[in-house]
Amino acid sequence: MIPDIELFSKGHNACQGCGSALAMRHLLKATGKNTIICQATGCMEVVSTPYPLTAWKVPYIHVAFENAAAVASGVEAALKKLNKKVNVVAVAGDGGTFDIGLQALSGAIERGHDFTFVCYENNGYMNTGIQRSGATPKYASTTTTPAGKKIHGKIQYTKNMPLIIAAHNCYSATANIAYPLDFIKKVQKAISINGPAYVQVFCPCVPGWKYPSNLTIEIAKKAFQSKITPLYEIENGVLKFTMKPGSVIPVKDYLKLQGRFKHLNEEEIKDVQKHIDEEWNKLIRLEETRVRI
Repeated sequence: MIPDIELFSKGHNACQGCGSALAMRHLLKATGKNTIICQATGCMEVVSTPYPLTAWKVPYIHVAFENAAAVASGVEAALKKLNKKVNVVAVAGDGGTFDIGLQALSGAIERGHDFTFVCYENNGYMNTGIQRSGATPKYASTTTTPAGKKIHGKIQYTKNMPLIIAAHNCYSATANIAYPLDFIKKVQKAISINGPAYVQVFCPCVPGWKYPSNLTIEIAKKAFQSKITPLYEIENGVLKFTMKPGSVIPVKDYLKLQGRFKHLNEEEIKDVQKHIDEEWNKLIRLEETRVRI
């Protein structure tokens, strides 16, 4: 059951249908009151902390784009010195995780700090104007890549952050806001681990992805059903799926609901399908062979 507790106030300023705001709500349901949030600059910081108000009902510190993990490291070290057991949670979007914050995150995990890092993955720098990020999918249109995600004429793939983090010998898991019980269970497992842990939750973005606000959960579900967002956890280097779609749908059913993909032709859609199938099969092989990452 989802814990009957609300620690992320409904009085925030997020867009209607914001997937990331739902993620914050469920995150705090999982962690409970005994939690300190260290949050990087981004959508969720901007919409939830307009001075002098806050949507957070737990201790909260806003930090720079690049150093959520570093600040969480300091908070964790101070609590350890005081002999206090508190859930230290760093929160960041794509920029503060995949790109600008990656060095601090990698360092904090390597040092073994006892904290959980939660990335709300909305596929771009949404707070600063919908620019492309390391999490922007192939062909997606953004304000800096209006014709699709191309750099120097080359189509760029998304960084596989869960596997990058797992390569640090750290608990790493994926989640999707359309499946809150799975997300909550993984966060609760992450905070119970004595050491660093990482959870990446898939969060559709209404203005960035260009779709009607009532379709957020439907799009999130279709991402799972089309194998775009596989749900798994990696523990001790071994990957295990936590959910698999009962019936797989073509990736086209997911893409066609979003304006950021409206420029794609049939050949490009086939290419996306091919890439998704290849990535899915890689994960299946990892689970079946139990090869350590």
